[in-house]
Amino acid sequence: MPIVLKCHVGVGPKIRGRALVADDNFSARYDLDRIRGVFSRPQHKLAGQSYRDVVLVLNTAKGGVASAWMLHEMKSRGVCPAAILLNSANTILAQGAALADLSLCDRFEAGDVTELIRKGDDVEVEPLAGKVTILNR
Repeated sequence: MPIVLKCHVGVGPKIRGRALVADDNFSARYDLDRIRGVFSRPQHKLAGQSYRDVVLVLNTAKGGVASAWMLHEMKSRGVCPAAILLNSANTILAQGAALADLSLCDRFEAGDVTELIRKGDDVEVEPLAGKVTILNR
């Protein structure tokens, strides 16, 4: 039985993918090896794991304007997540996701998204509808 999660209206296209989840924050500049497509900051809970073509589910966005252009650069090279789901995004990350045509949603009505979605869940993200559907657990 699918589980539908309501969230704030986001940006980007409708996508479907496998979730990669951690109760940690997200910075495109400081957390990622943007060439290899893995989390590279040793202290990050997803260190060493690939973020390529997955639905990243994390706590909040951190960082400044560099994150915006980095998302665009990552998308242009095909080394990026399929979508990013956060408890709270900042305006810089939202602008970067829009520029990159990358799906991004935040502010989930049911609570902490890092607890609602589990690693490996098959999810469908519909940013413009403000919903994420967990299809398979």
